Amino acid sequence: MSLKKKWRKRFKFINWYFPYLFSGIKIVEVDEEITRIVVEMRMRWFNKNMVGTHFGGSLYSMCDPHYMFIVMMNLGGDYIVWDKSAKIDFLKPGMGTVKAVFEIPMEEILRIKDDVDKVGKNTYWFKAMVKDEKGIIVATIDKEIYVRKKNWTA
Repeated sequence: MSLKKKWRKRFKFINWYFPYLFSGIKIVEVDEEITRIVVEMRMRWFNKNMVGTHFGGSLYSMCDPHYMFIVMMNLGGDYIVWDKSAKIDFLKPGMGTVKAVFEIPMEEILRIKDDVDKVGKNTYWFKAMVKDEKGIIVATIDKEIYVRKKNWTA
């Protein structure tokens, strides 16, 4: 079984990971090539803040590892992939079910691979939006992903 097939099966178990389970976060879709992940979070009593909207930490948590997963799964075991930094901008109160789509086109992944193969390591920025049920953007997330060739020496 290929690494991608193995991990596609494991994604459904990520929903049982305690920080996701107890925040109401759920991965609802992973495409065949693992270049697109869709995550949603329903409003529950345990993820509301004092003013009745989604807790900001939960909004960030639903966005945390997915760009790293996409890059890591597509580059394979010869590369080290880490989240390096992140920025979240809260634009509107999050209410009801919120959803975020994390997608990196295969052409971009191949460009990253070629780049890292040449220079040994680099960082890459990706942006996602968290939207409410009406499609209104409630937050934007900027993620910086670090990628390094395992056998690279400075």
